[in-house]
Amino acid sequence: MELSAQQMDQLKELGNIGASHAATSLSRMLMSPIDMTVPEVMLIDIADIATHIRDEIAAIVIFEIQGEISPGGYVGLYMPRDSAIRLTNTMLGSTDMDREFNEMDESALLEVGNIMISQFLDATATLLDIIMIPSPPDIAIDMAHAVFETIVSQVASDINNVILFRTDLRSTEHEIRGAIILMPDCTTLNEILMLLERLMQG
Repeated sequence: MELSAQQMDQLKELGNIGASHAATSLSRMLMSPIDMTVPEVMLIDIADIATHIRDEIAAIVIFEIQGEISPGGYVGLYMPRDSAIRLTNTMLGSTDMDREFNEMDESALLEVGNIMISQFLDATATLLDIIMIPSPPDIAIDMAHAVFETIVSQVASDINNVILFRTDLRSTEHEIRGAIILMPDCTTLNEILMLLERLMQG
């Protein structure tokens, strides 16, 4: 699928609104201001996703998109290991950056992912005037390429493209780097584009 410059701009604005709500929810959880960069939006072939993800250990909280467009693909919160540890240290009152992930870390990341992705989908669905909700989350902590290969293997065969929203989140106390990754199926992607076009036309 090829997207026009206008469609990319529309997707960028959609991602910006959703990510802004997700960043606000993180700020409330940490009780610390969070600055958000404008999301970078790319439409890439799912077979090439590994070339767009850094070769690093990462934590990914993944959800199936449910609601009026269910099953509509997947949406996830991606964080490199250092960012994920920094985030859970803040939540759990720890300062050890060299420790291994434990159950408390996973629980904290699941909570963060659930809240942020719920806010992302809420804002997106409100704009599009449809219902979108996340499934119960799964978490994977591994080399990023391995995690995405696993996710891709579970995605329906008709999902050919991935919308990648990459957003940097920063606080005055810590630097947290993460991305919200949206993987709609072809039908859902076309529906989103159609709804955006209708919205822009008023």
